[in-house]
Amino acid sequence: MIRRCRQTCGPAESLQAVRVTLVNRRRFLLQLTGGSMAALFGIPSAVLASAADPWPTLEAVLQHLLPSEPNAPGANEIQARQYFEFVINDSRIEQQERTFITQGCTWLDQLSRQEHGQAFTRLSEDQREQLLRRTAQSEAGENWLSTLITYLLEALLTAPAYGGNPNGIGWRWLTYVPGFPLPQPGNRFMELPL
Repeated sequence: MIRRCRQTCGPAESLQAVRVTLVNRRRFLLQLTGGSMAALFGIPSAVLASAADPWPTLEAVLQHLLPSEPNAPGANEIQARQYFEFVINDSRIEQQERTFITQGCTWLDQLSRQEHGQAFTRLSEDQREQLLRRTAQSEAGENWLSTLITYLLEALLTAPAYGGNPNGIGWRWLTYVPGFPLPQPGNRFMELPL
């Protein structure tokens, strides 16, 4: 569908086709049971334990995906975790999407315990890289990482009122001037019904 649209559609229609395909794929994956998703992640269902706190694992993954550099903000500087907390608590984002993010952390941590005998947060940088690359080899894992990267980029570019990009650090790094007025914590964008 995407290839066909690229040949016959304009840029806006092509982007919409990509989005529809990703959303449909994500819905399919999210409709699978936890055990089936765990199998796609490469974790035997017997290894799955009770859900642990996903935040330390999520924070470690985000820092690995967007590390701090001398001239570029990383996940810590853009307050990616705070932005993800906003996303997870935002009722306008589909519950399946929010659950997918947190369950992916649990699955990754379980895979880490299975492969290395310890939590993902305790792995070396090389072990984390290896485990994330293995995760990306499954369709569910690739989709999960893609979802994280999407929200990570949003954290870099969002108005600070939403929890990320404190004091416009991402905008300054990209030399971007945002539109005004900017939303404030008590006056954030609310999607209006059609």
